[in-house]
Amino acid sequence: MQLPEQPVAGQPDTTIRRTADQLMAAINEIQTEQPTSYRDETPLPAVGPTPPVQQPGQPAMSQWATDASGVLKAVGVVSLPIGIGVWFVGQVDPLTLGIMLGSPVAAILAAARLVVKVKDANQAAQPVVQHFHGTVHHDERTITSTTRGVIANTRNQLSK
Repeated sequence: MQLPEQPVAGQPDTTIRRTADQLMAAINEIQTEQPTSYRDETPLPAVGPTPPVQQPGQPAMSQWATDASGVLKAVGVVSLPIGIGVWFVGQVDPLTLGIMLGSPVAAILAAARLVVKVKDANQAAQPVVQHFHGTVHHDERTITSTTRGVIANTRNQLSK
């Protein structure tokens, strides 16, 4: 049976020296220039055995099919309010429906008649003539107003 080596006084421990040598060898191996990437220059085959994979989004189709698809989507969106209206008509009493649809029309017609009457009244009115008696002073001064700041500070400037 062999006894483990005992360090001799003043001499370095051999296990520490061995570990340090292994560490230095690993560092030297890392520091040597080694390629970090590889470019494969072989040309890729034009057609391979792998089948094509469907890509996300609208499937590939002819221009006519794409246009028809857009028209069908638009018609579907437009038919929604029409369907809601038909359902609503089926749910409501005919008299109530007539009042609901007729009252806005009646209000619009009444407003149009009022506008016509007001226009006629304005055209038939006599023009307003102002008569001044005595001395008249005409003032042509201009006042410029500037407001600035968080707390409004207004300064009026009188110019002639």
